Amino acid sequence: MGNNRGTQKHAGTKRVINMIPYSHQYIGESDVEAVKSVLQSDFLTQGTKVKEFEEKLANYCGAKYVIVFSSGTAALHGAYFATGLTKGDEIITTPITFLATANAALFLGAKPVFVDIQRDTGNINPNLIEGKITEKTKVIAPVDYSGQPADSEEIYKIAGKNGLLVVEDACHALGAEYKNTRVGLCKYSSMTVFSFHPVKSITTGEGGAVLTNRKDLYEKLLMFRNHGITKEKTKLINKKEGLWYYEMQELGFNYRISDFQCALGISQLKKLDKFIQRRIEIVKIYKEAFKNNDFFDLPIEKKDIKSSWHLYPIKLKDEYKDKKKLIFSSLRKKGLWVQVHYIPVYWQPYYQELGYRKGICPNAEDFYQREISLPLYYSMTDEDVGYVEEKLFEVFKGIDKCI
Repeated sequence: MGNNRGTQKHAGTKRVINMIPYSHQYIGESDVEAVKSVLQSDFLTQGTKVKEFEEKLANYCGAKYVIVFSSGTAALHGAYFATGLTKGDEIITTPITFLATANAALFLGAKPVFVDIQRDTGNINPNLIEGKITEKTKVIAPVDYSGQPADSEEIYKIAGKNGLLVVEDACHALGAEYKNTRVGLCKYSSMTVFSFHPVKSITTGEGGAVLTNRKDLYEKLLMFRNHGITKEKTKLINKKEGLWYYEMQELGFNYRISDFQCALGISQLKKLDKFIQRRIEIVKIYKEAFKNNDFFDLPIEKKDIKSSWHLYPIKLKDEYKDKKKLIFSSLRKKGLWVQVHYIPVYWQPYYQELGYRKGICPNAEDFYQREISLPLYYSMTDEDVGYVEEKLFEVFKGIDKCI
């Protein structure tokens, strides 16, 4: 297995390195040709590919409107802006997420309020949400951790009962399904956010998107992405100027994505179902190989859910939790570039300076102390998967002798 275990199974991105990452993009010849065609065209940005990508993504997910952004973080920022979130408001979310979910609220002067998670899925616990709602709460932002949708219908009902909006952070979950509907349909959210970072279901290099069925939110997002500018004559305050005229009506940002990135996105989207299917195949192999093991618990997939399997998060059993640092470093020494998802957001020094304290979400903190993400991605070979199994047991049995 040696030096070949990082070689791709399929024709595409070449990696001949002595390690297996927790995730990796797949770029094939058709992707390269799609990008090349735009690079040789007249428009690198603000051409036709952005709109085409938006239309194809809308068609795939079933939403009325899609606005693509320069990153998933930018998309979250735009979605929160569109809700009207502002200084003094509160947003309810989970601490087991990437920092951007909470940070994008801070950008607008709002306060993230963290709700503890379900121990089995790592998703926000809907039973604890109402206890955190105040008169300042405006948004609930559940995260589809590891690609498994949160309890979307229940969260949506709580939001509706309290006059709140739901922004679903589905950056892990493009290609996932919830109760026979694709994530991104926005049946149980006002907006859904995706990321196209290289480790996600598909990639545009960096990129993100907001999906919605509400035209008013769509129009706010369009302006926010482009410096707060509009050129639409019907929306102009001063309608007497010439064809060159535009107005900045909001304080927006340059969060535009390029045409060649969107060309890559269009090409990648054609492969999405194939990408997800391979991840599912690997998950089945892991499930069989690791069943009834004495070292760690496996991730679950709840009823009425089809996960996109962005991550494969194992959780160390009680007797191994305190050995996580040693286990993690030992796995990396064996060539498994495992990762941890995530450090609770409010543990970060910046959030500690804001007044957040450890202990507020005990399940999330326990989850962090146990979680390790194993390699899982489309271009993993069966040999790669076998190597993961072999080295994982090798490490744990070695640790076991020391306990």
